[in-house]
Amino acid sequence: MAAVRIPPVAAEVVAIRPGSPLTGSVEVDGSKNAALPLLAAAAAMHRPVHVGNVPRNTDVETMLTLLQQAGWHTARPISDPHTVVILPSDNIQSGPNADTAARIRASYYLVPALLGAYGRARLPWPGGCRIGERGMEQHFKVYERFGDRATVDDHGYLVEAATAQTGTVSIMLPFRSRGASIAALLRAVVAGRPLRLGQPNLSPEVLSIVEALEVAGWECRVSESVLTLAPPPAAPTGTITWRVPGDKIEAGTLACAVAATGGDARICGVRGDDVTPLVAALRSLGVSADTEGDVLAVQARGSHPADKPLRAIASLSPGGLDADFEPPLMAFALTRPGTHLFADTINPGRHGNLLPQLARLGAEIHKVSLTECRFTGPQQLVGAGVEATDIRTGSALLIAGLTARGVTTLGGLEQLRRGHADLPTKLHALGADICEVTP
Repeated sequence: MAAVRIPPVAAEVVAIRPGSPLTGSVEVDGSKNAALPLLAAAAAMHRPVHVGNVPRNTDVETMLTLLQQAGWHTARPISDPHTVVILPSDNIQSGPNADTAARIRASYYLVPALLGAYGRARLPWPGGCRIGERGMEQHFKVYERFGDRATVDDHGYLVEAATAQTGTVSIMLPFRSRGASIAALLRAVVAGRPLRLGQPNLSPEVLSIVEALEVAGWECRVSESVLTLAPPPAAPTGTITWRVPGDKIEAGTLACAVAATGGDARICGVRGDDVTPLVAALRSLGVSADTEGDVLAVQARGSHPADKPLRAIASLSPGGLDADFEPPLMAFALTRPGTHLFADTINPGRHGNLLPQLARLGAEIHKVSLTECRFTGPQQLVGAGVEATDIRTGSALLIAGLTARGVTTLGGLEQLRRGHADLPTKLHALGADICEVTP
């Protein structure tokens, strides 16, 4: 087994030019947003866990480094580098390094595992993309329902575990927070207590945790109003095997790139249910898109733009549009007629990142508020130098560069690689005129 290492940065910028419609077939990586909580869940199991289809982006590698710093053994077998083996350890460690933990938002998923191993979790405030406040209030309320004590300061927060308690823990979330839903599930696992969670987040990432816990022997029941979790009747033993689902956001980004260039392509490795809202948005813009098995097929060649404008409003509701679909859809919608509305109140700083970069390419977008904008298409963009200020802004700018006249250069690739190990390579495999420029 090979030790986990964060890969070096391979290029300073990528250069993109418009070209032929994208065609062919490509397979997406495992989902970063699902892999991070699954790795934290593996640490909470106190059993050997094998997690398959784990992507190699830098956020995932950072999470594996944090687990090692906190005392878990992690490795990728040489024979299968997309599988991660996580083994519990009896070695007392000082905990994750604060500077390392501050690189990613998902460090907060480690709190339950740390409480189970050490009785306390000291972590910095979440880092990662600069797309708005990283509120932890709902997380702290979840832990308080388990009897834990949370204290905060300017540098981060400390959660101290309660003494052993029994009985069902009932929590009603004020809104469908994905992070708080996962925190409640993992804290229940560590405490070995039944959970009744009202108004849960039912995103594919949360449901991946539910499915993983069922594999580990927990009994789960899920509805839109209540999620219940009950411990196994007997303490399970042996190795657990999980698999990270395909990256729905990478699939959606590639689909929008294919649609923007008027191409036809098959995007493999993604569950159809995970991209249903994205498929509906593409269809509303006049692009034929459908799923069959683990394939998302996009047929935009010769498509006729729909008369109906797109209303892309990010939502936490079951079946709603994931906020991470909004940026690539915005880049595509700039090529389609109509006055389109986009809104993302979940990540209030994202438009502040994305809109100025699109403006560098000549996009004319009216900012209605900090979280809402509208524009009329189609618009002809012009190549320029732009910056990936966060993961999704970077992916949207790649799409925009495929439709802009001239050459677009995209910097800030360290942000893009946090969520995608090789998105430019996948676009190139579909025929995009794109290349990485090394120092």
